[in-house]
Amino acid sequence: MSLKIDNDQKRFREIVRGVIRRDLKKYIANGDMIGRVGGKTIKIPMPQFDIPRFRFGQKGQGGAAQGDGEPGDILGPGEEQPGSGRAGDQPGEHSIEFPIEEFLAIVAQELGLPRIQDKGKRGIVVEKTKFFGQRRTGPKALRRRRPMLLEALKRQIASGDYNPLNPRLVLIPRDERFLSWKSIRTPQANAVIIYMMDVSGSMGDEQKEIVRIESFWIDTWLRSQYKGIQSRYIIHDTVAKEVDREIFFTTRESGGTIISSAYKLCRDMIKKDYNPADWNIYPIHFSDGDNWSEDDSAVCRRLVRQMMRWVNQWSYAQVHSPYGSGSFLDIYKHFADDPRVVTTQIPDKEGIMQSIKDLFGKGN
Repeated sequence: MSLKIDNDQKRFREIVRGVIRRDLKKYIANGDMIGRVGGKTIKIPMPQFDIPRFRFGQKGQGGAAQGDGEPGDILGPGEEQPGSGRAGDQPGEHSIEFPIEEFLAIVAQELGLPRIQDKGKRGIVVEKTKFFGQRRTGPKALRRRRPMLLEALKRQIASGDYNPLNPRLVLIPRDERFLSWKSIRTPQANAVIIYMMDVSGSMGDEQKEIVRIESFWIDTWLRSQYKGIQSRYIIHDTVAKEVDREIFFTTRESGGTIISSAYKLCRDMIKKDYNPADWNIYPIHFSDGDNWSEDDSAVCRRLVRQMMRWVNQWSYAQVHSPYGSGSFLDIYKHFADDPRVVTTQIPDKEGIMQSIKDLFGKGN
């Protein structure tokens, strides 16, 4: 019976994976999915289906052959329960818990995302516990029964107390043996994502929502590649400033655009806090491509060239806006020969998946 249930559960998981693959673009583009991620799982909304199983109720709750009535009475429709509504022909939608690692594996498979290659492993040193050998003292949870019995056997043989015809071992405190351990300091690969977003008047709520959704999935994906990761947030109009995550995704600004202000702040942040020998660095800039002047765009081009000595990848994602000129994308033509400079255009929410693939499909 248990083997049959295991097979049913396995088939059930395959059905769920199939539904996720089929509707992956919808899940990725849905901003509500961000709130469904918690810890190690993600809540996947999908039509209701379940593994058949017995359900036991309380005695007296009602059911077949229970309640008032006499043999021969005609069975009629029951009373409509409050909130039941009329019958429909559409399946109900419910959520199931699904491991976030499996979900990201499906995302990686569908988008063709490779594992990121670590640039360096000399960042934060992490202490790990390694178990080896044995010792005479330690916590009870680490007691080793076999070595303890061997010690008792050797002691009783040496003292002449062991009887092969009645092989009985008596443990005493000095026979106790415990698993030994030591702490090992190992280097941990580190990564920092520096998000930059244009919050000038031409970036509306829809554009910021696209940035919020795409940034979330990029952040979640990179966290699956690195155990230690930091996220920094820069917003800019004519002036750039660092903000926290909440302000980055909720701020509403207006005014002009001087993109070089964000690139200068990003440069200073890297020089101050992130040694390129120790960190995997990923600056990502979101904008509608509308800059104040060609002169400032030329400054941006020089800043990007300077920072390319330090970063794993420089990403520029241009969000379509009816108010932006989109001309800033032209500066990246000067980096066409550098595979670490990656650009993408996001026409709408439906383009988020392709944009993520454009940015991280090379695994830099």
